[in-house]
Amino acid sequence: MKKIVYGKTIECIMGDIAAQADMTAVVNAANAQLRTGGGVAGALHRAAGPGLEEEGRALAPIKPGEAVITGGYNLPNKYVVHCLGPVYGMDSPEDVLLANCYRNALKIADEHHIGSIAFPAISTGIFGYPMEEAAQITFRTIKSLLSKLTHVKRIRFVLHDRNALSVYEKYLEKMG
Repeated sequence: MKKIVYGKTIECIMGDIAAQADMTAVVNAANAQLRTGGGVAGALHRAAGPGLEEEGRALAPIKPGEAVITGGYNLPNKYVVHCLGPVYGMDSPEDVLLANCYRNALKIADEHHIGSIAFPAISTGIFGYPMEEAAQITFRTIKSLLSKLTHVKRIRFVLHDRNALSVYEKYLEKMG
């Protein structure tokens, strides 16, 4: 599903975050040390190769809500923006921290003249953030930033299953 809001294309697809060849940057749902992990971090690190972790070492640790940028290495993307999402029920205020992930990632992308960026559903995997609540925060945050973005013209959400896709599509549909 695709929608144009404030001249920016927002889309939701089901797929593999490490296989978004038409995007300039992908977002890593990172751990604080920017190391290989499970889920999104594991998939991106495996596809990118050891250079990603090596470059990340100098930028770590990051705090919940923060974002940093590295090269994409063996990924089909020029950049990886790493965000540490909040652990649901542990990091607080979790809604502000989750919103900050998207806010900071888009700020970095715009500063680096990145035209397209793909996000996973940050914090909804092992960090336990409920999908519905995460999508609501995500789309509210994205909408508040769209008119201020100069270089980012395309934002994609890459979801891992049909349930996540339908939740994100519901909030994309409400946007406008």
